[in-house]
Amino acid sequence: MADSSTRSWTRPHDWAEVLLGVVAVLSPLWMDTDNLAMWTLIIGGALVALDGLVSLAAPGFAIGEGIQIVLGALLFLSPWVLGFTEFNGAAWTAWIIGGLTLIVGAVALPVANEAHKMAGSH
Repeated sequence: MADSSTRSWTRPHDWAEVLLGVVAVLSPLWMDTDNLAMWTLIIGGALVALDGLVSLAAPGFAIGEGIQIVLGALLFLSPWVLGFTEFNGAAWTAWIIGGLTLIVGAVALPVANEAHKMAGSH
């Protein structure tokens, strides 16, 4: 019997990634932003959620966690790089969601690598 790290739709860290992405996508609804900050959160969040869904559907796809780490880092850095730090809500959302996405991806990387090895050893 396969453990939860190799079964589709069962890995909690991938569900966390989807949730983080959805929160980022919806966050401009309840905070002050400009156009750039809004679209950064919407696009960044959508990419994070999409990567989480791909990882849930294909747990042996180990590169998904690497993509998650990169997306988390990009979202975390976006307020400084794109210059929307004056919008506190948008900036803090990007920092928190980006940081958590990066951390969850780093924690999930060994699990995904093991699932990838198990998927290849049929």
